[in-house]
This record gives sequence, C-alpha cells and structure tokens, in this order.
Amino acid sequence: MAQRRRGTPIVIAHRGASGYLPEHTLAAYATAVFQGADFIEPDLVMTRDGQLIARHDNRLDATTDVARRPEFAHRRATREVDGQRLTGWFSEDFTLAEIRSLRAVERLPQLRPGNARFDGQFPVPVLEEILALRHALEGVVGRPIGVYPETKHPTHFRERGLPMEERLVQILHAHGLEDSQRVYLQSFEVTGLQRLRRLTRIPLIQLLAATGQPHDVAATGGTLTYAQMATSAGLHQIARYADGVGPDKSLLIPRDASGRLDSGRATAFVADAHRAGLAVHPYTFRAENGFLPANHRLGDDPAALGDLAGELAAFLALGIDGFFTDQPGLGAQIRDIARDP
Repeated sequence: MAQRRRGTPIVIAHRGASGYLPEHTLAAYATAVFQGADFIEPDLVMTRDGQLIARHDNRLDATTDVARRPEFAHRRATREVDGQRLTGWFSEDFTLAEIRSLRAVERLPQLRPGNARFDGQFPVPVLEEILALRHALEGVVGRPIGVYPETKHPTHFRERGLPMEERLVQILHAHGLEDSQRVYLQSFEVTGLQRLRRLTRIPLIQLLAATGQPHDVAATGGTLTYAQMATSAGLHQIARYADGVGPDKSLLIPRDASGRLDSGRATAFVADAHRAGLAVHPYTFRAENGFLPANHRLGDDPAALGDLAGELAAFLALGIDGFFTDQPGLGAQIRDIARDP
C-alpha cells in the first residue's frame, strides 16, 4: 500500500466549514480552505442518472428544501437503507437536473441557528464542481488542497444498479488525481474499499464506528464488528487493503460514565494502528458544547462554543495523523499551537 510520511497532522474540513455554513456547499468548502483546512470532505451519494452529489446521506429532506417543494411531494417514500426503515425523499429517485433545482438547508438548526440564515441560498454540488473548486483554490491560497470523499451507502446504491466506486475513480482519474497526495477515499463499508483497491492507487481509509458492524458485512450475514476491526489483529487485517483508519474518537479515548474526557483512559488504538502501518484520522471534533465532553463545555447552552482546544489537544498528544473537524480554522490553530507551543 502507498504509505504517507508522518508529520504535521492534517486538518480535514468535515463536510466543509460546516460549523459556519450549511454543510456540503461550495461556500462551505471554500470557507474551510481559507480557514486553513488541508483537505475538504464531501460525502457522496448518487442520483437516479448515476451522478455523484455531495449530501450527508441519500435522504434529502434534512439537508435540502425538497420537503417544501410541492412539485416533488409525490416522491416521498419509505424504504430500507442500511438496515433502517426511513421515510423521506431519496437521492436515487431524482435526476441531476432535478437535484440542481433544490437548495441546501442547515441540517442542525437548533445547534447552529446562524447557519440557517443561509437556507435556500446554495445549490447542491456535484463532485466535478468540488474538484474544480479545489483546483482553483490551490492557485488562490498558494498551497496544496486535498479532497477526502466518502462513499455513503455503497451497497444500497449498487443493489439499485448505481455502483459508486467505478464512477468515483473515473472522475478522480480524469481530474489528474490518480495516486495523488491530494486525495483519500473513505468508507464505513469493507467490500467497497476492497473494490476501490483494485481500481486505483489512491490511498484508502477504513472508517470505524464506535458500535455495530459494516452494513455490507451485516447484509451478507457476516459477524465482523467494528470492535473487532479496532483490535490490533483487526487493524493488521485492514492494512491488507487500506492505508489508514478513520475511527470514532471514542475508540481512542472513551469518555467516562459522567461524559468527561480523561487522557488517562486512552487506549492503545493509535499505537496499534501505527504498528500496522496505518494512518489515524479520528472524527469528529466540534466546538459546540452539545458535542464536547462534559469537562470541556463552557456554560449550559448546547449551541455555545466550548473548549475545543482542550479536547483536541488530548488527541493530538496521542500522535494522530489528522482529524475531522467542523471548525477547520479553530482546528488548524489548535494543531499549530500544539506543534509549536
């Protein structure tokens, strides 16, 4: 596998600068770059006509104005997605032309009311537009900017005749990003990453949730769990097809029963992953009190900003190689302070 030389941890803008603007919009990605992000992260889902668009998941009503569009009222449906029965509007029922008529809205308006001011202002971007933006911004800021796509629900889409991996690789290679230091590909599923390994030399990241198992494993009756994958033996197995792991941060330092963060509770995950030759990019670091450990909250308002610096510093001290954050400007500042105190 292609290995990266370890150095300064990379700042990955989780869905763009999603702490400041509606996620997965070109405005959020551009803001993240100007704030200092090294990589921008689009979650990718598919349209009915096989186009890759950036959305949190394939259910559109939480992140677009589709529910307020009478012309699409008849598209509301109930179906099973990754083992869950959901009702809403789904990307695979819309053509790209129809998607382009929608506008993005803030997914977490209670925690981020300021972001909701921008509801209805931004369209839903396709992957090609994100890659063009990345290239243009490199010229503006004068430094390399990476892209870190995640394939969302790849088994779900493949079962509907919409294979993601082939289309994703085709687009990335067409933009000169084959075997590039400016791209990672990530997924919570295993078989999709293994398929990508056969298609490209681009570095791959196996995402690891705190509980449960990959959907593709569950769908075939497999017993492999994320907990097993997070062991030393499991990480060595991941290293056979991937270049790194994106673990839920609780796999590195679990919070105690009262929700507090204590560095003394750190696990051997980072050391085990590094011994397996894997980079470690935990997720997700967010500045709002509602997301922070109890001992890093400042006040009782869940939407107010708390002590992200204290939380993130504990994880940087473990030797992580990068991290996902909704506030990339803060993340870059905290990283640089930790590197040059």
